[in-house]
Amino acid sequence: MPEPTTAPAAAPRTARHSGALPTARAHRRYWAVLTALAVLSALIVVGTLAWDNPMPFGTTGFWRIAELRATSVVIIVVVAFCQALATVAFQTVTNNRIITPSIMGFESLYRVIQTGAVFFLGIAGATLVQGVWQFVAQVVLMVAFAAVLYGWLLSGKYGNIQVMLLIGIILGGGLGALSTFMQRLLTPTEFDVLTARLIGSIANADASYLAVSLPLAAVAGGALWAGGRRLNVLALGREAATNVGVNHRRETIVVLLLVSLLMAVSTSLIGPMTFFGFLVAMLSYQLADTHDHRYVFPVAWLTGIVVLGGAYFVLKNIFYAAGSVGIIIEIVGGTFFLVHILRKGRL
Repeated sequence: MPEPTTAPAAAPRTARHSGALPTARAHRRYWAVLTALAVLSALIVVGTLAWDNPMPFGTTGFWRIAELRATSVVIIVVVAFCQALATVAFQTVTNNRIITPSIMGFESLYRVIQTGAVFFLGIAGATLVQGVWQFVAQVVLMVAFAAVLYGWLLSGKYGNIQVMLLIGIILGGGLGALSTFMQRLLTPTEFDVLTARLIGSIANADASYLAVSLPLAAVAGGALWAGGRRLNVLALGREAATNVGVNHRRETIVVLLLVSLLMAVSTSLIGPMTFFGFLVAMLSYQLADTHDHRYVFPVAWLTGIVVLGGAYFVLKNIFYAAGSVGIIIEIVGGTFFLVHILRKGRL
């Protein structure tokens, strides 16, 4: 009697589904990366508050010095939040991962405002554009500029993202040329005062601005974060989004207005940082390794804190050059941008 044959043992199957993190390994990797970034961010925050504090730990004097340094920490957290979420959302709706919201002329408009104040009012003009109401006015002006631009270029019958980006580049170039022209007519003293305002720096921020910038960043960033699923649909393109019932044009304009609000808050707070958002977004895509914005946003925020906070801590405490944070980030971000373009081989 022949012996019954036994079926070969089935190969072990890995649990897999169609979500943003399809395998258990992807889950473990994502949470390990997020935990590592959270630990690094916490260490940078503690180091910024406690490093080289001359008073004994736990004393009243220690906490008083730490409280003074806490303003810089809050500014780093707010700027990282604004730049990270704004850049990721902007690249999603434009379907291009090498451009940033800076291309729309926000920073050129900021330079024109600062330069115009010094050009028409002298050195006293640099102080006239400081203060809570002046900060609010700059934010309103930048958001109004974006609203007019987006409303004009995207609401028409033939409106599209490519035309909007092209006109944004042209307007940014024109505003930059106007700013350069006014700078050439300044005296050396006026130019020196103005230069300090045009370089992105944590030291440029005023603690009184936080009462306005924190609610604005929370509302705009919270709206983008809550609409993460809708951003996932917009990332599929106009046709796919329309087929699943999403009003692509309306959603794109809403996202761009929220992005403009975040960029206006960040730029008015510390000054222009052209490549910071690009650097953070590029690292976040590699670290998160998923398309889902609900997972990319927290990684992008923590990456921004690590990059900006780490640069501020090293330059302030080791090289004693805290004012050069913006310059170093622009050099590193610009280098990463060129390397990314060369590796990709196309725009």
